Amino acid sequence: MIFTETELKGAFLIEIEPRHDSRGFFSRTFCMKEFEAHGLKPIVAQCNLSFNYRKGTVRGMHYQIPPVSESKLVRCTQGAIYDVIVDLRPDSPTYRAHIGVELTAQNRCALYVPEMFAHGFQTLADETEVSYQMGEFYAPGYDRGFRYDDSAFKIVMPLPVSQISEKDQSWPRFEPETSGK
Repeated sequence: MIFTETELKGAFLIEIEPRHDSRGFFSRTFCMKEFEAHGLKPIVAQCNLSFNYRKGTVRGMHYQIPPVSESKLVRCTQGAIYDVIVDLRPDSPTYRAHIGVELTAQNRCALYVPEMFAHGFQTLADETEVSYQMGEFYAPGYDRGFRYDDSAFKIVMPLPVSQISEKDQSWPRFEPETSGK
């Protein structure tokens, strides 16, 4: 795997290194030792799959607060997404900064999302599927979110929004956490 750190410290774009032969190719997509060597949390507590019918669908922006902050490894297995992460670590020099990357079934890249980063995406194709490896279990009561178009971040999605859940549309404006819960 090829690990490229983004401008948000601790967040990595991960490319596969396919080994080709007459059958096609084989590639590793996760290796605990390689993740540890890059200072990443190599724990997989839960795996999730998201299927989205329509291009333009937005999911996010989601995160969990301590003591159950979660890291994520996100990969698009069918279709394409514009994946966005926001650094919510108050002591980070990139606090409140965000990046967006295109993850597609064709480029087979993954995005490693550190703990205390919000995550969301917009589908760029109909019938898009996204796979997540989560570093922590889902913990109701510790989940948080904000609208993708919250003026605190100025995130611009590449397409008009065609679908968004009621929950994602009704998140309050971002407010920094002042305590653990």
